[in-house]
Amino acid sequence: MLIVRPATAADVDTLRRLTAAAFEKYVPRLGCDPAPMHNDYPEAVSAGQVWVAVEAGEIVGLALLVQHDDHLLLDTVAVSPDVQGRGVGGRLLEFAEEQARQGGRPEVRLCTNELMTENLAYYPRRGYVETHRVAENGFRRVYFSKPVEPPR
Repeated sequence: MLIVRPATAADVDTLRRLTAAAFEKYVPRLGCDPAPMHNDYPEAVSAGQVWVAVEAGEIVGLALLVQHDDHLLLDTVAVSPDVQGRGVGGRLLEFAEEQARQGGRPEVRLCTNELMTENLAYYPRRGYVETHRVAENGFRRVYFSKPVEPPR
């Protein structure tokens, strides 16, 4: 059974390893490390921004969520390559949407790299709509948004 819980300081090394494993396949395409490989996990964990997906006692995914006044930013979603395709990423997206709803945010926003073509197909299947593309910090980023219903 998959559970999502807040990350703790004890998880930081695992978060770094999981992010590296999830994103290393993109290094040859991008010619550099994808931005999430340089996340400051100690800071994000201490700020309460990181959540982990745990299955059979093992961290198999993570979501770094940043609350803004008008939206929730899903800054990073990473899933262990060993469990990709088993719904962990989808559960983390649902969790982000739940957090936005609970926080009174009307939408979830995220971005991916233009060269991560799998993501360009994946997010629309999950209800996300492309809003714009921009060059930032040496990356060609594609932004997506998904409205969430307010809590009932």
